[in-house]
Amino acid sequence: MYEEMSYRHYSPRSIKTYLSLVSVVSGHFGKSPDLISISDLKSYLFERVNSGELSVSSINQTISAFKILFKDVLERDWDPIKIKRPRRPKLLPAVFSKEEISLILENIKNRKHYCLIALTYASGLRMGEVLSLKPCDIDSNRMQLKVRGGKGCKDRYTLLPHQLLLRLREYFKYYRPVTYLFEGQEPGKPYSETSARNILKKGMHKAGVKKKACFHTLRHSFATHLLEQGTNLRYIQELLGHQSLKTTTVYLHVSNLNPSLVKSPYDAL
Repeated sequence: MYEEMSYRHYSPRSIKTYLSLVSVVSGHFGKSPDLISISDLKSYLFERVNSGELSVSSINQTISAFKILFKDVLERDWDPIKIKRPRRPKLLPAVFSKEEISLILENIKNRKHYCLIALTYASGLRMGEVLSLKPCDIDSNRMQLKVRGGKGCKDRYTLLPHQLLLRLREYFKYYRPVTYLFEGQEPGKPYSETSARNILKKGMHKAGVKKKACFHTLRHSFATHLLEQGTNLRYIQELLGHQSLKTTTVYLHVSNLNPSLVKSPYDAL
């Protein structure tokens, strides 16, 4: 199963998640994954849904993991009608205000920590993307940041503010990372996700920001603030690396657009 997903260019994080979910179901039944039937899987999911132990996202990921196992690895029949995917609740993402972003950054004194959080927001990155960055991904001539192998294994370019570039240069001279732009205690190894989350959590606490948010909120805030300042939605889609424009339109519902900045086409007559 690992080889199949690697061959199809699944991200390391997705591979780890899918293998873990299959292992959990296998442990639940006490038998090898190849001996689990679709009816077994359905009963497991039904039990977990009723108990509230699995989120909609986890349910869909479990179904996807077993679809790969059954159909692509074991070459067994897979009838999608037998396992219906639950609909995701349409929840609007949490977003920091620009003032909250400023307060959080002001309360992060460590150079590395500041640059990690600031770059995530300034470039609209996912956690896995910022932690996978390498110094060579910074294009100071074009003032762009190259994001390699994002979701769907597609490279893209995004924004790189000049003032942040100066801070990144100071950080680099001080820390001298070996392989990744942000590394942990062990040289050549990327910074951990847990540590990245803790940086934001501590920054929010010191800044007095009590909003229910997560690391991904930085990315949501990037997109929302771009939209509020008049950036074309199609351009935001490209910067975020969204495959569908429909995914990007969610920010229309959380942005504070000023109607006074919009002119009627009648004015151009």
